[in-house]
Amino acid sequence: MKAFIKINEQDNVAVAIQQLNENEKIDIDGTVILLKEPIPKGHKFALKPIRTGENVIKYGFPIGHAIEDIDTGHWVHTQNTKTNLSGVEEYEYLPKKKALTEQQEGLSFKGYRRDDGQVGIRNELWIVPTVGCVNGIADQIIREFKETVGDISPFEHIQVLKHNYGCSQLGDDHVNTRTILGNAVKHPNAGGVLVLGLGCENNDIHEFRESLGEYNQDRVKFLLSQEVSNEIEEGVKLLVEIYENAKEDTREDISLSELKIGLKCGGSDGFSGITANPLLGRLSDYLVAQGATTVLTEVPEMFGAEKILMERAENEKVFQDIVELINDFKRYFQKHDQPVYENPSPGNKAGGITTLEDKSLGCTQKAGTASVVDVLKYGERLKERGLNLLSAPGNDLVASSALAAAGCQLVLFTTGRGTPFGTFVPTMKISTNSQIFETKRHWIDFNAGTLLEGQSPEDLLKDFIAYIIKVASGELVNHEKNNFREIAIFKTGVTL
Repeated sequence: MKAFIKINEQDNVAVAIQQLNENEKIDIDGTVILLKEPIPKGHKFALKPIRTGENVIKYGFPIGHAIEDIDTGHWVHTQNTKTNLSGVEEYEYLPKKKALTEQQEGLSFKGYRRDDGQVGIRNELWIVPTVGCVNGIADQIIREFKETVGDISPFEHIQVLKHNYGCSQLGDDHVNTRTILGNAVKHPNAGGVLVLGLGCENNDIHEFRESLGEYNQDRVKFLLSQEVSNEIEEGVKLLVEIYENAKEDTREDISLSELKIGLKCGGSDGFSGITANPLLGRLSDYLVAQGATTVLTEVPEMFGAEKILMERAENEKVFQDIVELINDFKRYFQKHDQPVYENPSPGNKAGGITTLEDKSLGCTQKAGTASVVDVLKYGERLKERGLNLLSAPGNDLVASSALAAAGCQLVLFTTGRGTPFGTFVPTMKISTNSQIFETKRHWIDFNAGTLLEGQSPEDLLKDFIAYIIKVASGELVNHEKNNFREIAIFKTGVTL
């Protein structure tokens, strides 16, 4: 295994694949560099002198500028490098679209075809509270229901989509709560849903029902706790009705073109943009070529790399939508008197990520090279097949929940430091390095760190596609086995 990697020929830094020592000699393209200090694993060192004010180049793009002279062989990180980012910008449409080279292969998975034409990769029974006050009631209903029916099959799991909202909210926060929960009710991974209300909340259950539009009344039921004498008994009756209507549900062969997959990263490190994120990018291109749909979000982690996405806009309208996506999120930061570049996190920095540009250029590699066909506002559902962008913050659970609410049946989550969480759809963890994969086998589902150990990108992609098909066909990922399932809704305003 090589001790370092130079990602792009234009780069003036390289990344240590393993801990490098002071006075160690590194051969870069026939030039021997003497390291002047220890370089931690995943961190950068200078390949040539970088003077004060000069850009630090990684991935072939600036990731910031030097705030002091950095000599060859020195560690390049937060102590000597700062972001170039500032506020809202103006952009010009300069398309550079690239034709995909992947071939259609006609592969399929075993999924659930719903009455409305949607496809689920799970057949679960959900209770969706309209307000957080009834979370405990929902738990009681599930306990009683399980005792009543015994074997819950064909449902593969029962869960409450617990949250703390639905009351004391105004404006966008109220709309966001209603929208995200409504999207969950109509999600194809749910074979049945009980919408459970209290009766006095802002998120009025009657208005909520109207907001859903058409839905399968045999699979979606409603209960207001304050309107019945025994809400547990009534809730169990409704779940039994849904259960009876779902008894014949079975998996069938479904084309990969029906997959809708969210792309997310968290707990990133210096290898995220070298291994796991490029793997997701190759998978995204492959899926788009099959007619499937992928979705990139985490808007603040596009800052500094947004022009790469803008160049790939399907048309000028999509370009303008990307511009608004980026600048609207920057205005959100400014509205709260926060700098747009207050990122990466302490864990990211410890893993070797120096600036937001450094993080963003690695993050956006999850989107591959396909054209961007649509841009979704927070809470909007997918309409176009292909690569989409979705407005949501970088926060892991908020962003993953937004991807699920947009209609993604599966979220792919790359990580260099590990995380156990999952949202209300399968949330597959892909490690950037083998060490975290081996240390946290009960968290991590797939290892992209083998790219650093000699496995070819082509072979790893084949393995990854095969694993995606297994999971889409019912194989559980670790957070499902551990029953770590959560939902988080984006909150921007006041609480009454």
